[in-house]
Amino acid sequence: MPRIVALDVGDATVGVAVTDELGIAVHPVRTIRRTASIKADLRVVEELLKELEAEKVVVGLPLLASGDEGTQARKVRDFFDRLTRRLRIPTVLWDESLSTSEAERILLEADVSRVKRREVIDQMAAVLILESFLRETS
Repeated sequence: MPRIVALDVGDATVGVAVTDELGIAVHPVRTIRRTASIKADLRVVEELLKELEAEKVVVGLPLLASGDEGTQARKVRDFFDRLTRRLRIPTVLWDESLSTSEAERILLEADVSRVKRREVIDQMAAVLILESFLRETS
C-alpha cells in the first residue's frame, strides 16, 4: 500500500501526517516552520516527502462555510500548484474545513497544555485531513 502524506498548509507552518506502510494508521510527523521564501519551504517539504517515501500527497484546502475559496484557500492553492510542479507523484487537494478547529477541540479534551497545543495543532490537523481522505476514498 502506498504511503500517503497529508499537509496542513498555513501562513506560518505546515503540519505533516503520514499513513503507515499498510495505509491503515495515520501518524503525525512534524510541523515545518515556514520562511519568507516559498521556494525554500517547497524544498523542505519535497525533501521530507522523499524521506517519508510518499507515493501520494494530500493538501488540505480550507474552504469557507459557503464552499467558496477565500484568501487562505487561494494561498494554499498557490502552494499546492507550485508543489505539484516539483513532484513526480500524485497530489490532491482535499476539503479541510474545520480540521484545525476539530484538532483544537481534540487537544483541549485531552488536556494538552497551550504550549504543547501550539506545537502539535498543525500535525493534528494534517492527521484529520488524511483520515478524512482515507475514509472518503476507500
